[in-house]
Amino acid sequence: MVKKVDRKRILALLILILIMIVSAIIYWKYLTPSVKVLRVSTTTSLYATGLLDFLADEFKKMRPNVVIQFIAVGSGAALKLAEKGDVDMVFVHAPNLEKEYIEEGILINGTIFAYNNFIIVGSVNDPANISNCDPVEAMRRIYETGEAGKALFVSRGDNSGTHQRELLLWRLAELNATGKSWYIETGSGMSETLLVANEKDAYTLTDTGTYLKLKRENKLPNLETLVDEGFVLLNIYSAYIVNPDVHPHVKYDLAMDFLLFVISNEGQELIGSYGVEEFGVPLFYPAKGKENDLYSAWLWFANQP
Repeated sequence: MVKKVDRKRILALLILILIMIVSAIIYWKYLTPSVKVLRVSTTTSLYATGLLDFLADEFKKMRPNVVIQFIAVGSGAALKLAEKGDVDMVFVHAPNLEKEYIEEGILINGTIFAYNNFIIVGSVNDPANISNCDPVEAMRRIYETGEAGKALFVSRGDNSGTHQRELLLWRLAELNATGKSWYIETGSGMSETLLVANEKDAYTLTDTGTYLKLKRENKLPNLETLVDEGFVLLNIYSAYIVNPDVHPHVKYDLAMDFLLFVISNEGQELIGSYGVEEFGVPLFYPAKGKENDLYSAWLWFANQP
């Protein structure tokens, strides 16, 4: 008699468990919104400063079922990922490289959403005497001082947007530092390159945001901002969607939703406020209201040899 009761109880328990499992499957499959993943390749400066995570968190408040995965690399590598169809959209700051992918039909819906400045930083001692100098003249002085064995320059050397701008500065100065004993290529991101420059009391070109973040964290005690003005230092950030005609699996609608959020009034206000509380100044400036001027500047940089 006991065994029969136990069997009934066990059977009832098994049926209950089965009902719970089936109910859970039905709930998760049909009653909850499916999670959508948006893959975005991005320049390291936008990611290392925390801006993109900040924007993604705000976007997620409206779209809680969306997960944005950022792949932070140099602009050149970010664009290669777009070319291969490994991401849905890109955030970059290398106009000359961007132009190539636009012309090839890889990127569409290009939109400038923010800007700041590149800066030349170096030792407080400033052996090349470049403080407040014109950016191109500063590169000439660094070159001459390096040749004299009195200065070092650290380059990212990674085909990033920052590296591309550095190469443009050398070209405008009609100089080529590659291969020089005083010219050090890290082949790594901005944070790592700044740390090497700090260790070696060297000059380097950096975006403002990454520099301010590391400086605030007391990781760059030997470096100071020496050159921060001049049109050629304008740093323009653009977003693109990977062309679904080239890669049909791209989540075009979702990418467009995020892009529209970034350039919306709310998104632009968030960009303009980011960093103000911690650093006293924004790390990036919103493009809103300056689109025409920024696009004209973008065209100039994009068409430099």
